Amino acid sequence: MKLSAGGRIGLAGAAVVGVAFGMARYAYGLTLPNIREDLGLSELVLGLIASATFTGYLAGLLLAGRLAARHGSRAPTTVGGACGVLGAVIVTFAQSPGLLAVGVVLAGSAGGWVWAPYSDIVTRAVPLRQRPRALAIITTGTSGGLVLLGGLAVLAVLGSWRLVWAGIALAAVAAALVNLRLVPKTRPAPRPRTQGGASYLAAALRVPGAYSVVYFAVVVIYFTYAADVLDGGTLPAAAVPALYAAIGFCGMVGVATGTFAQRMGSSRVAALCLGTVGVALALLGLASDSLTATAASACIFGVGYMTGSAVLAVWTAELVPERAGAAFTACLVTGALSSVAAPALAGAMIPGLGLGPLLILTAAVSLLSGIALMLHGFSRRAAVG
Repeated sequence: MKLSAGGRIGLAGAAVVGVAFGMARYAYGLTLPNIREDLGLSELVLGLIASATFTGYLAGLLLAGRLAARHGSRAPTTVGGACGVLGAVIVTFAQSPGLLAVGVVLAGSAGGWVWAPYSDIVTRAVPLRQRPRALAIITTGTSGGLVLLGGLAVLAVLGSWRLVWAGIALAAVAAALVNLRLVPKTRPAPRPRTQGGASYLAAALRVPGAYSVVYFAVVVIYFTYAADVLDGGTLPAAAVPALYAAIGFCGMVGVATGTFAQRMGSSRVAALCLGTVGVALALLGLASDSLTATAASACIFGVGYMTGSAVLAVWTAELVPERAGAAFTACLVTGALSSVAAPALAGAMIPGLGLGPLLILTAAVSLLSGIALMLHGFSRRAAVG
């Protein structure tokens, strides 16, 4: 069966985003316990390196637009694939904290290079009615990447954490080749002739921007320390790979985010996602020794994580349809800054507070923020009514 343009772009985008986000971006947290033991790194250094991964992501976000403006939207996705390959290879052979940080930063930058450009590619190549579904499919590619990452994590249990990163390098090569094969090379998009600049976007995106700060912070805390929590408990070693696979499988529900947003409203969906992630964090912090609680935490988190990610793309497109790509990028940059700060702050707090209480505190922040966003939505509807 011959795929439509939207089908080809969706498949390629899901592959590239799946490797960049589901694998390269979060593999550090998965392999963190083994890295600590192998290289003998302190909590502070580990936290700083985790923050550095999102510094690379932020750099990719900021540079992708400039590259697309000169060479078309496919160019940043190609660069992102190359960064994923090179970064994973460097981490595979790293023997020092410095080299480890370089590889992790490169691998972490891959997501920044690829996500926003695919929004532009879809906008230009896919019919209007099919765009929300195409964007949801591309974003949900992260779930597939997490499932593969969970499978690779078995290699860390049976052999070495370095085999996980070697597998990511191979997956990144395959995704890059699929991207070059299925996504057409595009010309640079013309500059939009709409009124308003940064101040216009800032005013329109106050609420989704605030959501991005909390959402990305709590998500990165979960991914950075989930494996560490399980490794320090009484669960079998296979619990860590199973956790990532469960997040990926349950995250497939993100494909229906466009439908959820149309029926409930994007802000309400976003609020529910924050609450969902908060519940997952609380379960992980309170009952990490329980296999049932851990499985429930992973499944709940998968739903909140993927739906919360996809709804941001839908939400920003609704608020600023004439500049959807720029609006989405602005929220991603805001979220990236939050992602950079959160692990470093957590690394500094863990020695005095403890990892379990930190997760519970993060859960409370997520839950309260979700409640605040839901109340804000009710107040706006009441004012309009």
